[in-house]
Amino acid sequence: METHENLLGGPPPTLLPDNTEAREMLEAGAKAADVAARFPTYSAAWAALADDFFTAGHAVTSYAFARTGYHRGLDQLRRAGWKGHGPIPWEHEPNRGFLRCLNALARAAQAIGEKDEAERCAQFLRDSSAAAAEELAGSR
Repeated sequence: METHENLLGGPPPTLLPDNTEAREMLEAGAKAADVAARFPTYSAAWAALADDFFTAGHAVTSYAFARTGYHRGLDQLRRAGWKGHGPIPWEHEPNRGFLRCLNALARAAQAIGEKDEAERCAQFLRDSSAAAAEELAGSR
């Protein structure tokens, strides 16, 4: 992976570590609930649950799953050196679970009438990764 000097003086991108076993389970077709139960810090499993329940018309349940994955992701970001701002690149696959949870949280918040939270989460997503915001725009 290339690294570039940050000429703007902002924080460097935060790159979360991969959880190979959890990722491979999910990719192999394991139920997201089983992956989340075995690997509760794996945000991608929570994002999958949030997406599944939102699609099924259960916005409140989707909100709860998205919030869980979001908070688990924040914990991991902080352990990786994130100070509350700065890029969280979509291009780095292990970051995608957190970014998907952030998107799902914005979507579910909007659906249940939490307009301020929906806007805050959508802005946080754009600030963290413009590529994620663009990629996930159709799922909101």
